[in-house]
Amino acid sequence: MRATIERATLLKCLSHVQSVVERRNTIPILSNVLIEASEGGKIKVTATDLDLQVVETFAADVETPGATTVSAHTLFEIARKLPDGSQVQLHAADGRMAVNAGRARFSLATLPRDDFPTIAEGELPTSFEIPASSLIQIIDKTRFAISTEETRYYLNGIFLHVTDDAEPVLKAAATDGHRLARVTLPRPAGAENMPDIIVPRKCVAEVRKLLDESGGNVIQ
Repeated sequence: MRATIERATLLKCLSHVQSVVERRNTIPILSNVLIEASEGGKIKVTATDLDLQVVETFAADVETPGATTVSAHTLFEIARKLPDGSQVQLHAADGRMAVNAGRARFSLATLPRDDFPTIAEGELPTSFEIPASSLIQIIDKTRFAISTEETRYYLNGIFLHVTDDAEPVLKAAATDGHRLARVTLPRPAGAENMPDIIVPRKCVAEVRKLLDESGGNVIQ
C-alpha cells in the first residue's frame, strides 16, 4: 500500500476513530486501526473495540492499493505533531509502515489486515432522518443520568423508543436507578416501526463529539 494524504485530513480522521480504541488491550490488534486504500483514490479507516465500530472514508492520492493495520494512538500522535499543510506519505510492506512528511521519517510495526475483527454491516430494518440539533438535545438532556455501574449493563445507555400517545412521538430516557431523564420529540417520518434500542454510553459520547462538527440532518 502506498498513498499520500494531506495532514489535516489524516489528523481529523484519526481524531474521530482513535478514541474508540482502548489504550490497554489484551488483544494486540484491537490497538490498531485498519487502513484500506482503494484504486478509486479513497481511503477507509476502521477502528473497533468489538462493541463499537467507527468507519471513516476520505479522498487521497493512492499510488498502490492495499490494506494494513497500525497502532491508532501512535499514528495519531505522529499526525498531530507534523507541520500544518504537510503531505503525509504512507507506505506499508513486509510488516512495517513508513510514515514520511518532509524531513520526518517514521517506521511503525503493522499487523495483518486479515486478523482485524470487523462488525458485520447490513441493511437495517428502519431508517429515518433527524435534525442534528434534535439529537444533540436528546443526548445533552439525558446523558448525565446514564449509569456507570457495569453490572447493570442495561442502564449503561440511552433508551430510544417510539410510542403512539396522544400523537406519535420519539422518546429517549436514561436512568442510573436513582434519577431519571427523559426527552420527548415528535416522531420523525420513517421511524414508525423502529424497534426499542439502547445506545451504549461510549457510543453516545462518540456521536456527541461528531455532532459538534456536523450540521443538517443525521441519518439513523
